Formats: sequence, structure tokens, C-alpha cells
Amino acid sequence: MAGHALPGSERQLPRGARAVGNADPAEHCQVSVVLRRTAGTIPAGHLTREDFARGFSAHPADVAAVRSFAAANRLGVTQADAARGTVVLSGPVAAFNAAFGVTLQRVEHPDGVFRGRSGPVHVPDALKDSVVAVLGLDNRPVARPHIRRRSASARASAVAGGLDPRTVASSYGFPAGNGAGECIGLIELGGGYRSSDLQAYFSSLGISPAPNVTFVSVDGATNTPTGDPNGPDAEVMLDIEMVGAIAPGAKIVVYFGTNTDAGFLDALSTAVHDTVNRPSVISISWGGPEAAWTMQAMAAFDAALTAAAAMGVTVCASAGDSGSSDGDDDGTDHVDFPASSPHVLACGGTRLLTRGGAITSETAWNDGADGGATGGGFSSCFAVPPWQAGLNVTRLGQTGTLRMRGVPDVSGNADPETGYAIRVDGTETVAGGTSAVAPLWAALIARINAAKGRSAGFVNPSLYRAPGSLRDIAQGSNGAYDATVGWDACTGLGSPNGMQAALVLEAPLPN
Repeated sequence: MAGHALPGSERQLPRGARAVGNADPAEHCQVSVVLRRTAGTIPAGHLTREDFARGFSAHPADVAAVRSFAAANRLGVTQADAARGTVVLSGPVAAFNAAFGVTLQRVEHPDGVFRGRSGPVHVPDALKDSVVAVLGLDNRPVARPHIRRRSASARASAVAGGLDPRTVASSYGFPAGNGAGECIGLIELGGGYRSSDLQAYFSSLGISPAPNVTFVSVDGATNTPTGDPNGPDAEVMLDIEMVGAIAPGAKIVVYFGTNTDAGFLDALSTAVHDTVNRPSVISISWGGPEAAWTMQAMAAFDAALTAAAAMGVTVCASAGDSGSSDGDDDGTDHVDFPASSPHVLACGGTRLLTRGGAITSETAWNDGADGGATGGGFSSCFAVPPWQAGLNVTRLGQTGTLRMRGVPDVSGNADPETGYAIRVDGTETVAGGTSAVAPLWAALIARINAAKGRSAGFVNPSLYRAPGSLRDIAQGSNGAYDATVGWDACTGLGSPNGMQAALVLEAPLPN
């Protein structure tokens, strides 16, 4: 049995869960082993994916050590990708229990049944210095989609039939263009899309031909529409239809992963290191409270996001739809991950009203406990990044210095009552949530990239240096945090001022 507890791998069963016995020893598992990089500090800039792989892949000796470990423990190696720093192992529960010094259990929770564990993961001497994380032993869902549908019982909507995403882009002053030549990656953890729905939707908008949409299967997950317009298909379709309406000339690639820490990370890292499709922008509309993640998982995610920044890939992530609690019922504030990573553009939500295409009002989105509210606050795990140094945060009317990574960075229309008309499984509906804001920003950046012929890359420092490239939102709250003049923990720096953002977001080299 392995002997070294892997730092940050400790797990506890979530509140409301109970172990009802050991997991079936014959149950098949797929586990991702994440390895350290060959070199230390990854430089800022725009490395090509090939240059990154040459300089910062996992060391061949570390990959070989994992292969030997797998063989000694009767585990298979499904995939070994040195550029991603990931080796995927497969085998039965019994073999993984012995290999990593864990006892996998069958766990019942109000949200479903999963394979869980308590305590740390263990690794042997040969791996203790090279392994960063072991993910997938526990297959509890780690993320939820940040989509909100307009409620039939909600107050009279300000936009009866839902908005065309292009109308919102125009109100925000997006620069002209269609994103031609760019690739936008979408991370999805369930559900799927039907080409017939996409054809019908884009035809209704007069967009012909329809955008080029393909998918990549990660760890066996694939495009699997459920046929339920109230299920995960809605998230997938909202993401595709948002970016496709605003940047119809861009190639859209959907990376389908499983809703586990391993599946989520593998989908993200596959997109980041994809040398075939080469997305310049990635949009993530899934996440969960930081408290639900292990430190090893967050560290592995942040390493993948650091790699994205080094390769000039902009990653936009939804900040959550459950206000300052992020849906956690422990009575304290939480922020959503991966939005809280300092290497993503965290996207919060507003309520946008327009007349004749001009913005008449914009406030922090907060429809109350049942209707949803923008996520936001400050991280309990990540330090204040340099570009947020010196900012203040206002909580319950009291203003103090921001001492940890603040969320969100930017915002955009998210209130489902001022939401977007979408088509899901043959059904026309209206939806919002911060799930709409990440692809909104991704489409803006794709337009900017296409016009400049280069990738904007990691945009956060540039936006914080030029707050005039955003529309400051100074009204509303998300529960605990108040919108104020300047950056705040509801709407960040504000919503897009598209033409100004296009002037600010420059990069020296194409990806």
C-alpha cells in the first residue's frame, strides 16, 4: 500500500451524505494522475502550444514512473499526455483502493448516489515528488450549470419574448465582425446538442450558413442530448447559441467531459492543449463553491489555467447564480470555482434594460433567493493577484481592503427576466444566468481577436489598467456584497464597453 499522504487530497463526505457500504470492488474506475511540470515558473506571454509542450511538459521519467506504478498495481494506462501533464489510469475499485491507500464507499446524498471517500490519497516513494493530484477516485459531481430559466411565476418580464444575443452585443457596443478564423472552446459536463435545433435557431436569426459546431469527446463523455429541455441540454445550447449568434464566423468546439473533478479538468486541459482546433477563447459555464473542491483539484485546475494564459488562451468562467452564498447552506459567503482562479476572467451578472438599442438601466442581478443572483465575493484559497492590489470591497455596507482574489472581474446581462431567447430540444425558451455571460465575453474576445489577427490572451491585467473599457455598475447587491463605484464583488469592473475593450486588448504575437 502507498505510504505518503498527498497534500491537499483530503476529502470529507458532504453535508447530508452517508456511506452505506463499500463500493463494489469490481466497479470500473478511470482516474487522472496529474504530474508536475518539467520547468518551474511558466512565463507570461504567447507561447505556441508546440513551444509550451517542448518547454513545460511533464518529465518523461515521471510519466514512466506512473506507468510502472500502474503495472505493479494491475491498473491500465488509458492515456498519457505529457503536454497536459496527465496520465489516465483505469481498473477496478479494488485495485485503486490498494494502489492509493483509500477505501472507496457507496455514498447516498439527497442529490444522488456516488462513489466517495474520506481522508487523503496516498502515493508511494517513487511518486511523492512528481504527483500533483489524483482525481476521479471519488466521482461525486463537482459542478452545476449556471443557467437560470425564466420562471412562469416571476414578475412581468421586461423582455417578453427574450433577447437576441446580437441585440445585447450591439447595446454593449461590440466591434463589428463575426469572429472568422477564431475557434471558441466550450466546456460541458453533461447533455448535448442536436444539429437540427441549431439549424432551426440560427435560421430564425437569419444566420446562414449556421456556425460550424463540432465536439471533442473526453474520457468517454460525448455529445448526448437527453431530450429534456429542462436538463443539461439547456446549458449546452445556451452556450452554443450565444457564441454562435455573436461570432457566427468562429469555429465552435464543444469539449464534453464527465461531471467529476477528473472529468472537468481533463476537458479543460484537452481544450487548452488542443493542437488541432486551437481555441483562442474558452468559455466555462459550470462550477461549484470552493469549499466543495479539494486543494489538489484547485491546484491542478489553476496549473492548467496558467498554461492557458501562457499560450494566449483567454478563459471566461461564470461566477455563479446563487448570490454571495454560492448556493452553500452553511450560512457563510462563498465564491465559485473555477471562476475564483486568478487565471480566468470571472463573469458576473447584471439586469440590463434597453430602449431602442440604448441602455437605460443596468444593475447587479438579484432576483432573490428563488430567482437567483450573481455570484461574487472573495476567495478563501487564492491570494490577491497583482492587478487587484489596492482594491476595496463593500460587504453589508462596510468597506475594507480586498485581501484575497476578488470575484467577478467583469459582468454582463444575466437576469433571466431580461434573458435570451434560445432553442433547446425543439422548445423555444428564455434563459439567463451567468452561464450567458461567459459566452457573451468569449464571443466579444473572439471578435476582437479576429479583427486584430492575434490573440488577446490573458486579458485581466489590461482590463484592470483600463477600467474605462467597461461600463461601471454601481447599483444593487448579490446578498452580502454591494455594487459600488469602481470594482465590486457583484459586477466586477462592469459590463462591456465593446469598442473601448477592443482598443485595450492587444497582444504581441498570435497563438
